[in-house]
Amino acid sequence: MGRKGAETRGRLLDTTQELIEAGGYFGAGLNQVIAASGMPRGSLYFHFPGGKDELVAEALRRAGREIAAAVDGLAATAPDTTALLTGMITLLGDRLEASGWRKGCPVATVALELAATHDVLQQVCAEVYASWERILADRLAADGHPDADDTATTVLALIEGALLLARARRSRRPLDAASRRATLLLTTH
Repeated sequence: MGRKGAETRGRLLDTTQELIEAGGYFGAGLNQVIAASGMPRGSLYFHFPGGKDELVAEALRRAGREIAAAVDGLAATAPDTTALLTGMITLLGDRLEASGWRKGCPVATVALELAATHDVLQQVCAEVYASWERILADRLAADGHPDADDTATTVLALIEGALLLARARRSRRPLDAASRRATLLLTTH
């Protein structure tokens, strides 16, 4: 793919990622993607012949990789798992607040909407969450935490719930509470 094609594809993914994170699957209609991206309909179908589901799936994977890269970066510099988790909560909280409380978790809205009814997108959401859990579990194991896999799942659930509450309340308070409880959970192993 040439530079122009890559730019067009990237713009369509950027737009879709923004729309699904703020408004979910149903908030990212093809007409909205086309209008917001400024790309012609033909470009969308050229780059995503599978239509909306292919576009959304790739946008979710891309968003998942972006968050995973940020968490990996934190993991590389954090002195321990507690610092990694508080850094992760701060990063996601800053992102949420800077977006005017529109950007919590980049996959949560789609997961909540479609997990029970859309197998392909449910699987993409599950894969993204599993990749984040793996980063946390690997760090927990390296730091000697017992039951690293279960603890990673628990901590991710705590963070996801805190993001949802923070978004609903337009307040960082749930994130601050989650950070304190995650620290307590990790120091009492």
